[in-house]
Amino acid sequence: MRRPLIAGALVTPLALLLAACSGATTASTSTGSGGSGGVDGKGSLTLNVGDQKGGSEAVLRAAGELDDLDYKIRWSTFTSGPPLLEAINAKAVDIGGVGNTPPVFAAGADSKIKVVSASHGTAKGDTILVPKGSKLKSPAGLKGKSIAVAQGSSAHYQLVASLKKVGLALKDVKVKYLQPADALAAFTAGKVDAWAVWDPYTSQALRAKLGRVLTDGDGVTNGLAFQVASPIALADKKKSAAIKDYLDRLRRAQNWVYKHPQAWAKVWAKDTGLPYGAAYDAVKRTNGTRVTVAVDKNVIASEQQIADSFTELKLIPRKVDFSKYVDTRFNDKLPPSTTAPRTYGKES
Repeated sequence: MRRPLIAGALVTPLALLLAACSGATTASTSTGSGGSGGVDGKGSLTLNVGDQKGGSEAVLRAAGELDDLDYKIRWSTFTSGPPLLEAINAKAVDIGGVGNTPPVFAAGADSKIKVVSASHGTAKGDTILVPKGSKLKSPAGLKGKSIAVAQGSSAHYQLVASLKKVGLALKDVKVKYLQPADALAAFTAGKVDAWAVWDPYTSQALRAKLGRVLTDGDGVTNGLAFQVASPIALADKKKSAAIKDYLDRLRRAQNWVYKHPQAWAKVWAKDTGLPYGAAYDAVKRTNGTRVTVAVDKNVIASEQQIADSFTELKLIPRKVDFSKYVDTRFNDKLPPSTTAPRTYGKES
């Protein structure tokens, strides 16, 4: 198998799934099956929802949770978490889903955002990959080595935390700040010794036999993902009610994903361009393991730790009090954030 073809096969679909790192600010209106305006549902109220490719819209549609809306959802698709949060801050979007790190950077910029919902999954898809022939056996061996990572991404924090666990600091390694497509090219060309990345990149790289996992984020990072809303939308009683309904639908859809991993992997692969095998691996490793949990004190403390780490690295310009960027009104009857992620058996 010729390596350039492997790399090319990876870059195109992976570029659609930049989850929490790109600085691009463009968004497009999704068309989906909701009509030419990217709208689902009916009624006088419209909820403007920010999404990422293969994200909330895809899973809600696959689970049948967009069939009986008594309000409208207008979808806008973003390349990643940061520009989505910029849109929320600008009042262009009412709510949207992101990973565990973009809200920290948005809080650092004092953006007008509120974390309103959380999900807890495994962090096995958050990995540090090394080439298959690498002699590295543990993260301790990374001292002095070059590592590709997307700056400000969840992988960035995973790298910081993994190094700290073995007594190393970021200054002990040669960090190459590269977005995933460029990082992939550097990794496959042998220009870096390791690549800190997340699913579905991890699953696709492993499927393509481009490397092996040196370590993952399980027990190192918090495995959280969030729905983040606009304070203006939350202050509107009708929109707040719609947001609650929307979050309930997402929770049910996530339960559907867990029970139907193969069906969701097929939808996810079609929507993103991922190979089915890589999508299925990512569902079992990460995507399907998520449990909707309360935005509680443990969530705040865990995100505060991430914020403090990036403040110490001078990547966030000020001290952040993350508790000011959460809204707990939708916590009712949800399990605590310490609830264990789901797991799949070999037969799944």
